[in-house]
Amino acid sequence: MTRIGPYLISGKAVLAPMAGVTDLPFRQVCREMGAALVTAEMAASNPLLRNTLKSQLRLAQADEVGPRIVQIVGTEPGQMAEAAAYQVAAGAQIVDINMGCPAKKVCKKLAGSALMKDQALVKKILHAVVGAVDVPVTLKIRTGWDQTSRNAVEIAKIAEASGIQSLAVHGRTRACRFKGEAEYDTISDVVQAVCIPVFANGDITTAQKAVDVLAHTGASGVMIGRAAQGNPWIFKEINALIDNPAESCGLFTGKSLKLIEAKRVERLIINHLLHIHTFYSSYDLLNVDSKAKNSDNFLSDLSIKVARKHICWYFEQLKLSAGLTNKGQTSFTKDPDHLLRSNEQILSNIENKDAIRATSVVLETARSRFNKLESQSAQLDFLLQFFGELHTIGDKTT
Repeated sequence: MTRIGPYLISGKAVLAPMAGVTDLPFRQVCREMGAALVTAEMAASNPLLRNTLKSQLRLAQADEVGPRIVQIVGTEPGQMAEAAAYQVAAGAQIVDINMGCPAKKVCKKLAGSALMKDQALVKKILHAVVGAVDVPVTLKIRTGWDQTSRNAVEIAKIAEASGIQSLAVHGRTRACRFKGEAEYDTISDVVQAVCIPVFANGDITTAQKAVDVLAHTGASGVMIGRAAQGNPWIFKEINALIDNPAESCGLFTGKSLKLIEAKRVERLIINHLLHIHTFYSSYDLLNVDSKAKNSDNFLSDLSIKVARKHICWYFEQLKLSAGLTNKGQTSFTKDPDHLLRSNEQILSNIENKDAIRATSVVLETARSRFNKLESQSAQLDFLLQFFGELHTIGDKTT
């Protein structure tokens, strides 16, 4: 087990904080699928932004399973300390500091991963935040600013000396953003340099990749970010593979369309949709400074927009899992003849090609159709009909 302050973490896979993604409904889905820790979306430290709807939605929620983790971002040590105390008073049980975000709108304010250029300021911020709260403080960083300044080890040592309880390290520099491939040697160096838990992050898209990265780095766990979008069951797959290396956890492949597991995934997606609708539609706007208070339908409309994003990710994941996306097909080559042979090779490994081709038609149109729906009831009805069609197709393979 991994210890972060008073909390013992039993699993090896945790959910990364992602702005616009890791809201309460998604965090709860990932928890259900086996994520050992989940972190809320990045919250600005600027006190002038605290009462915006975006900031209020990112507060720790009282009904969430602990430990409740909130991430803060900023550049001023005093503001960061005040923000940490504010988040703890609102219910946060762990405060995470963002020094890993490569987004231009964050870095142009010298926040996020831009802070790694200024180790003295990093030290001031970490000391200020740790001293301001009586809960564990954690830190997310990158390997460095650019290829010539990989200073993650130095930042990690500063963090440990400042009282940081755990680290997450993304295997790219700020300059790399999300381009190229993540590297894990620097993460391994960080693990060797400090005694606090280190979580490896970056390009961990499968259970096998998670196991490989753990072996390579010696990290306490892996942090899953974009790979969890539309694919929260990746945590279940990682846990299963770690517990039993012979375990096979493919979901919504050609074979799994006939298995009970497919129905479990269906229920998860539908329940996620319903939770999105409920969470946003019923949110209390009492403490929010927003024009939303003047619109009766604002929260309902917001829930529909958020649902479009998450459910469309599920559709995309179903296509990827079945090996049916154009991206997956063209990844071999741009040569038409070879492409045809590649497609045939994929389908030759799947039972009942006709059923899989029929499924592809459903999947191809579902995402674009769902993205145009304009009411909660229409979204729910569409999903129910979609899965009904999927089951009908699946029944033909039995």
